[in-house]
Amino acid sequence: MRVLVVGGSGFLGQELVRQIVGRGWTAAATHRSGPGSGPAVDWYRVDLRHPLRFEDVLADVAPDAVINASNGQADWAVTADGAAHVAHAVANRGCRLVHVSSDAVFSGADVHYGEDALPDPVSPYGAAKAAAETAVRVFLPDAAVVRTSLIIGHGRSAHERAVHALAAGTRTGVLFTDDTRCPVHVEDLAAALLEITESGAPGVFHVAGPDALNRHDLGVLIARRDGLDPDRLAPGLRSDVAPPGDLDIRLVCRATRSGLRTRLRGAHEFLAVRSGPRTPCSSAESRRLNTSAGTAADLAPTPRERRTRLD
Repeated sequence: MRVLVVGGSGFLGQELVRQIVGRGWTAAATHRSGPGSGPAVDWYRVDLRHPLRFEDVLADVAPDAVINASNGQADWAVTADGAAHVAHAVANRGCRLVHVSSDAVFSGADVHYGEDALPDPVSPYGAAKAAAETAVRVFLPDAAVVRTSLIIGHGRSAHERAVHALAAGTRTGVLFTDDTRCPVHVEDLAAALLEITESGAPGVFHVAGPDALNRHDLGVLIARRDGLDPDRLAPGLRSDVAPPGDLDIRLVCRATRSGLRTRLRGAHEFLAVRSGPRTPCSSAESRRLNTSAGTAADLAPTPRERRTRLD
């Protein structure tokens, strides 16, 4: 299978590319400012605000499937319009599209959200992701829209880098105790995305971990795993610094999980300290580990449940 990863130089995109190559498939990927690492990958520079360039790349690669893992944050031209450009081009090409969305499409008013829940975003980012979902499903009714949550793994995620920076004292701030999500490991998410891609199944899927954690508790798990001092992570309330809403969002993945071979681990499992007790790092060692400081600003089943099998 030949797969084109849009946003292949990002955190999730690079893991997708790695696993595609590991499966023996053919990988191509786009980047906006610089290609990722790894052999056996054809890289293309693409700005999703310019649809004609993406159409040229799509014609050159001629993929069997496209996975849109781009992350334009709240930039509407990239996250919403760019996703629409991708979906329109893929529809004209006639290949498979898997679009990666976010739990930010929900307000948090209902807390638990199944795959059939309708978006009700309260943030600019959530609104852009919800608009992208709509465009994808209009242009490609057979596409897969995969919502996920906070992505963690190998110390390279934004939240992990922020924890290192806070523990090292190279940045100030708090980790919210009233902002709850269901973190997923990047390896599990990428494996699930490739499984969904190969299945050809249409519709909305939820891929997140089973453990619901607030951002401070998640930071403490990261600190303990990495030998940092969790006492250096100050707690705070998001409701004190941001408008209310979008605070407790838990993706219900039961319908999706029933058709997946990939096991979605919880944060307590994939962040567990496996080599016995570790001594917290000194501030100097924490600074060495902190290669870059990311941001921590961006972590009941429904009556009807879709039971589509993927295998």
